Amino acid sequence: MNAHEMAAAPERVEYAGAVYGSLLAASVVVGSTAEGGPPSAGELIVLLICTGVVFWLTHVYAQVVSHGYPAKPLSWRNVRTVARHEWPLAQASFPPAIAAAFASGLGMSDVVSAWVALCVAVAGQMAWAVTAAVRIHASTRVVIVSGVANLVLGLALVALKTVIAGH
Repeated sequence: MNAHEMAAAPERVEYAGAVYGSLLAASVVVGSTAEGGPPSAGELIVLLICTGVVFWLTHVYAQVVSHGYPAKPLSWRNVRTVARHEWPLAQASFPPAIAAAFASGLGMSDVVSAWVALCVAVAGQMAWAVTAAVRIHASTRVVIVSGVANLVLGLALVALKTVIAGH
């Protein structure tokens, strides 16, 4: 869908971006534990939000370039439309970041804060996938498969974090 089609379409949530953003956030948590344990909660929050925003900007750029530029003139209206459409990708990093901040604020360790952020990211990924399936009026079977498939993907990251943390 190009920027003009996005502008003409009724306002809708970009579920694919939200699912992808949640998986990205979970990956950030897992990847940040690879070297000697988890970062501090503050560092994890910055990593989550900055990674989400950088990927969002990259998606905006890719969409703008792939749908006409440089053949068509670049306009701020089109860029804003694409940016708004892709925003759920960045937004998906906020709940895990908030969860890490909340856990840290309650005096939990950085290890626990990272696990809380990871669980929130995986739960978000599942919730967005199920919501997307429900919103398109998919069958109950497709809704369940969407949830289970995203749970499996999330659990693969949890398993990876467990393996990494064990070394």
